[in-house]
Amino acid sequence: MSDDLAVLVAAPPNTKPLARNQSPAKVIRAAVVGTVVEYYDFGIFGYMATTMAALFFVSGNPTASLLGTFATFAVAFFIRIPGGIFFGHIGDKYGRKTSLSWTILLMVAATAGMGLLPTYYTLGAWATAILVLGRCVQGLAAGGEVGGANAMVAESAPARWRGTQTSMVNTGTYFGSLCASLMALAITSFFDEQTILDWVWRIPFLLSVVLGGIGIWIRSQLEDTPEFEKLENSGEKQEVPIRELISTSGGTLVKIIFLGAMITAGYYIGSVYTATYLKTTVGHSSQVAFLSTAVALLLGIITLPLSGWASDTWGRKPVLFTGSAAGIVLGLPMFMMMSGGSVWQAIVGQSTLFICVSVVNGASFVTYAELLKTSVRYSGIALGNNTTVTLLGGTAPFIATFLISATGNPLAPAGHYVLAAALTFGAVFFIEETKGIALKSL
Repeated sequence: MSDDLAVLVAAPPNTKPLARNQSPAKVIRAAVVGTVVEYYDFGIFGYMATTMAALFFVSGNPTASLLGTFATFAVAFFIRIPGGIFFGHIGDKYGRKTSLSWTILLMVAATAGMGLLPTYYTLGAWATAILVLGRCVQGLAAGGEVGGANAMVAESAPARWRGTQTSMVNTGTYFGSLCASLMALAITSFFDEQTILDWVWRIPFLLSVVLGGIGIWIRSQLEDTPEFEKLENSGEKQEVPIRELISTSGGTLVKIIFLGAMITAGYYIGSVYTATYLKTTVGHSSQVAFLSTAVALLLGIITLPLSGWASDTWGRKPVLFTGSAAGIVLGLPMFMMMSGGSVWQAIVGQSTLFICVSVVNGASFVTYAELLKTSVRYSGIALGNNTTVTLLGGTAPFIATFLISATGNPLAPAGHYVLAAALTFGAVFFIEETKGIALKSL
């Protein structure tokens, strides 16, 4: 009897045979490319913050305009929680592939729409309102992206290399942000400020159509994971996954929220905010600020898979402890270094902060996946991660800008970074080691 016929004979009534396993490389490629697109789209707004402030938040006070832009940046993060619940529901009930196809489509539509939007000088307050609405749609899409992409890769990876392969997903978030940073650097390097304000600012937003089309096509070639198909055939799928998550895995969800403190606040302090900090507080040019951010992101991309490999070799908890402890110790000294005024100090300070975040990030999402069962894995990663991102990540640029304005101390943002690292460090004590375990099936 052939293998295919054996599967059909053995399958219970009203179930479908499991699809042949697709290669982990194919799954990783689809997850990473899609995540690159999503985080390019989501990050370009932050890297263009000073330009967007001048075009959509017109005020006689530059600080007030920048705060308005960062407030809009933060609004999208509050939408990420309902986005994570919504797309988590789709992913846990109808499949990872279905949900991830919609997240990328929504993100591309919102970003391209921003690129076509008239500015405040043409449309007045309506332009600002529509921009905020577009940012909310971006937040809805982003809320479902990382949870689904990590769940899909974790469920497709062999246990021995699960940490390494899952860490690759987040190279996509970094690379997307790196592309956004390099795009901002190219614009400020080749065009004068007035030309950028006139029309060039639209280019990075409209480029999303090209990048998004590639990502959508690659994801359309995927099948769902073996773990999800087992769940589907078992009849144990939940009607309301979020309800099952809270009732059976509420404690795990809380642990994920605290574990994610450093990789959310640290990420946005160390990349998006620092690009602005180096310009407005330290006094560097846009080129230096974006160069420093690009170097930090590139080193983060290199660090992530090394961290994932280390978690496969020595365990998740040792890696999480190491990265968060380094963040606690180095947070303030690295902000002092960045404030020194030289280019090398800016690059070394920012890169060190970001490497600490990347060490933690490389072991985080595989840990989340291993703590949760298949029926709520997408929802659990999405809700846990998005809650932390909303509370500590999306608000980080706004809080950091406000802290400097309120205290007059250019080192004040270091407190936010160190607090986030300390929360992660403490949370690691409350989780079990999950290296090498079989994923919880139901």
